[in-house]
Amino acid sequence: MTIAAKAILGRFHLGNTIMMYKFKSQATGDLIMTQPVGDRVLGLIGKDPAPQGIIEVDQMPAAIGALEAAVAAESPRPADDGGDASARGDAVSLRQRVWPMVEMMKRAHAGKQPIVWGA
Repeated sequence: MTIAAKAILGRFHLGNTIMMYKFKSQATGDLIMTQPVGDRVLGLIGKDPAPQGIIEVDQMPAAIGALEAAVAAESPRPADDGGDASARGDAVSLRQRVWPMVEMMKRAHAGKQPIVWGA
């Protein structure tokens, strides 16, 4: 299978390959997320994880609000005890994971351009 064919499949695992989401808009640069992170972000904004889709301009304010609400509801992490990241588990917060998508949606909304992913 070619690299292009793998990219089109979007979120599906093919053997040992980790699949990615590539979000695109004419108002911004591309945003790439791994499948687990992309699935979570899409779920938070009310979209089904799928190999392709669209976030319409009129959906963006509600999607931004949903991501911001999820970040606000995230429990604060305990203070760093000096251990390494692998000992603490996933050291990347939801805030850090969704910030690029929130910024992309803000720019796409201002530019009146949808965000798409997949084929």
